[in-house]
Amino acid sequence: MNRLWIVAALMFLALAGVAAYKVLPLLYPETVRVAPLDPDCDLRAGPCVGVLSGGGRISFGIKPETIPVVTPLEFEVNLEQINASGVEVDFQGIGMNMGFNRPKLAARGEGRFTGNGMIPVCISDAMEWEAKVLVYTDDGIVAAPFRFITVKPGAELPEK
Repeated sequence: MNRLWIVAALMFLALAGVAAYKVLPLLYPETVRVAPLDPDCDLRAGPCVGVLSGGGRISFGIKPETIPVVTPLEFEVNLEQINASGVEVDFQGIGMNMGFNRPKLAARGEGRFTGNGMIPVCISDAMEWEAKVLVYTDDGIVAAPFRFITVKPGAELPEK
């Protein structure tokens, strides 16, 4: 009977290892180029642009620009000098795991991609986020990170 439990445990561990091996590239996609983070970017003032070394620009905007939580948002990505087969926006909380949140955007032609999504509410009054635009190209994934802050309803935006 003990052998049966040992075999079952080993099979479970092997299955868990295969599952982790398959899921990790989805959670942490490998990028071939990443634009540097622009510390002066303010998505509340309008779209921001990530400039890739070697050429190419990724513009990202969110509407409404107040970026309310648990409210439908519109995302727009415009690409220059980048030929893309798809675009996703990976939202991650800075300093706090807020789960998997990566909407796919639809191609609208001429390097423009749009889509909808929602930012979850956090227990903190204010939460810093990173939206990493993932652009799928023939050469691999290129990315541009953009940071912004959300506030709970009734809370104030923190001073810089």
